[in-house]
Parts: sequence; C-alpha cells; structure tokens
Amino acid sequence: MSERVTANLPAINFDATAAFYTRLGFEVDFKDDGWMILSRGGLEIEFFPYPDLNPWESSFSACVRVADADALRQEWAGAGLPDEGIPRLTASWNDPSGHRMFAVVDENGSLLRCMSPL
Repeated sequence: MSERVTANLPAINFDATAAFYTRLGFEVDFKDDGWMILSRGGLEIEFFPYPDLNPWESSFSACVRVADADALRQEWAGAGLPDEGIPRLTASWNDPSGHRMFAVVDENGSLLRCMSPL
C-alpha cells in the first residue's frame, strides 16, 4: 500500500451526504452512526457527524489532486449542480500555482479544490 492522506469532512446528515457524493460517482464503503467512508477509484473521503453545522459558515476543505481536472469537471457537470449557492460546481481556471482547478462545495459547505498540474 502506498502512503496517503484521507480527507475527513463533516456531514450534517450521512444519508444526504452519501446521496450527494454518489451523484459524483462515489460509493459508500462504510457507514455507521459515527463514521462514513466514501470512495471513487483512488479518491477517498471520510465523514464525521456534525448535525449542527451551518453550511454557510463552514471552513472545512480538502484538495483533490487528479490527473485531469477538466475531465473530472466535465464528468461531475453531469450531476447538474448549480454554479452558485450551496451545493455548487465552479468553472475551471488556471491557478498561479501551476494547476488547472475547479471547485465543488457540498451540501455541508465543505470546499473541494480539484486540481491537476498544467
């Protein structure tokens, strides 16, 4: 097994969070009352319960590093997410750090910065 770090993000409601991420191609690998693990190929996100979270005040985030951010964005655009509000899918941009990026904000207000090298 190679070394890795897995994002740990809050979920107001595990069922709603799982439903959101399955629209993006994730599968539920584990779920009980205190923890949930979702995966999509090599991407993995773990969730902990946070029922009182205000999505508009959330500062939780994670970086999603992929080989082709534009291809992933195109695939996730099929989920029909709006480009404003919560949840949302942003347009892509070239970041000064040398990455092609876009962002997803889930229904919990967590920001996923999706990126690939230019």
